[in-house]
Amino acid sequence: MTSASPPYADTGLLAPEWALSGAASETSDHAYLRALLDAEAALTRAQAALGLAPAGAAAAVTEAAVPERFGIRSLAARTADGGNPVIPLVADLTAAVGAEYGPYVHRGATSQDIMDTATMLVAARALAVVLADLGRTEQALARLAAAHRDTVLPGRTLTQHAVPTTFGLKAAGWRSLVLDARDRVTLVRDALPAQLGGAAGTLAAFRAYGTEDEAALTRAYAREAGLAAPALPWHTLRTPVADLAGCLAFTAGALGKFAVDVLTLSRTETGEVSEGSGGGSSAMPHKANPVRATLLAAAARRAPQLAATLYGCLAAEDERPAGAWHAEWEPLRDLLRLVGGAAGHAAELAGGLRVHPAAMRRNLGITRGLIVSERLSAALAPVLGRARAKELLTELARRAHAEDRPLSGLLSEVDELKDVDLDDLLDPAHYTGFAGSLTDRALERP
Repeated sequence: MTSASPPYADTGLLAPEWALSGAASETSDHAYLRALLDAEAALTRAQAALGLAPAGAAAAVTEAAVPERFGIRSLAARTADGGNPVIPLVADLTAAVGAEYGPYVHRGATSQDIMDTATMLVAARALAVVLADLGRTEQALARLAAAHRDTVLPGRTLTQHAVPTTFGLKAAGWRSLVLDARDRVTLVRDALPAQLGGAAGTLAAFRAYGTEDEAALTRAYAREAGLAAPALPWHTLRTPVADLAGCLAFTAGALGKFAVDVLTLSRTETGEVSEGSGGGSSAMPHKANPVRATLLAAAARRAPQLAATLYGCLAAEDERPAGAWHAEWEPLRDLLRLVGGAAGHAAELAGGLRVHPAAMRRNLGITRGLIVSERLSAALAPVLGRARAKELLTELARRAHAEDRPLSGLLSEVDELKDVDLDDLLDPAHYTGFAGSLTDRALERP
């Protein structure tokens, strides 16, 4: 028996939505440790840049702040004592830096400054993965929309055939949602702030250590960390976390819409699309399950509850809260992982999706021509009168079902319609409205 990971490692055994994704590596315990160390090193460098610490201290802390030098399991074991991993990490980092520059580690900061800044770093790095995969997804969907601009299939409302539409317009709609998600994620990522407030959000300790311009220190810290500079310490002003929750939940839902459409269209009795490489069944050799769409749908169902927990943490008491801050860590990481994995699955799903126009044409005929009844109502009203046209079509629809006859045959028996071009009126491809131009307009969006 061999083991590729240490005992108790979170390998994603029960999380196929995100296991092995780029977002998984960017949100791992190792990634969090790296971010915590990056936050500590950035703080010392910022103070050195303003003459508040020796240049040697900045170099020493940065050199020591390497994740491989610290034991994650040891840190985890000691985290419960103080309630967060920063406390044992500061002790270990101080020892690693040495006696000369150790006093400059974490100087003036509180644990939440480092934890919040590290969380923003983890989020920024994970969102970079999400954005790359959203880009791949929208490009693949744009190709599908352009290729199938005029491919007709049944439009469905309340689970029933409604009027004809085009697969190009459907794919363009999926892409529009992906672009909406991209824009929201980009806006949130670019605004992710560093956190610096000290014990109670006043930066009092930094002033005691000689800081004369708190704004300059905050800007320097944010610059060193690679994050935005906040207007205020946000220990209990949790807008950044709430914004993350919102954009991530929206992204999961947007990708979920794509997924549930694929699941519906790929049913055996529908067969209008299929995944490029379906998954197998443990019991049924004939099956090729739409696994990627399934995982996307699962992610869309889980994300809102995780976001709800994060929104609940907005009610954070005092200048630093007990519990509200701590309650964010796991659901935010789960949400980043979930959406990061979903974006990767979506890119693969869109890139490999197989479209079956023959099945779409076949399904257009399932209602024996009734899919264009709306068009017939409008076209026949001037010939028969509005009331007579509605009465006739209602009766013929009933007969089409009862007698299992096509609507075209029934219409041809109506004397009043002998001079009407029924073939044109009954062609679903001639009743897609502005689907083509809507698709073109949607594809103009960069």
